[in-house]
Amino acid sequence: MTVNLFSEKAGEVNQFLSKVYDTDLGISDKSSWEKEYANPVDIADIIGIYIDNIDIFNLHLWVCLDKGFYIHVTDENGNALIKYLYERFPY
Repeated sequence: MTVNLFSEKAGEVNQFLSKVYDTDLGISDKSSWEKEYANPVDIADIIGIYIDNIDIFNLHLWVCLDKGFYIHVTDENGNALIKYLYERFPY
């Protein structure tokens, strides 16, 4: 399970992730970030923070739960996606 984060604005990915992880990750020169998660339910945290800050940051978040199938996370589908994660992966 992977999460992909993209921005067209320099430093935007680092600003968002620094807020998420409460530390400067020092990736200000990158416009994308990808992380694999062993436990898919852990993805719910970053989706929730993304949705809460969707108006502040100019980012795009994509989640891959099944190989080759990516879901674009939006304000409209974020909460449903979090619920789906807990239903599909109840551990």
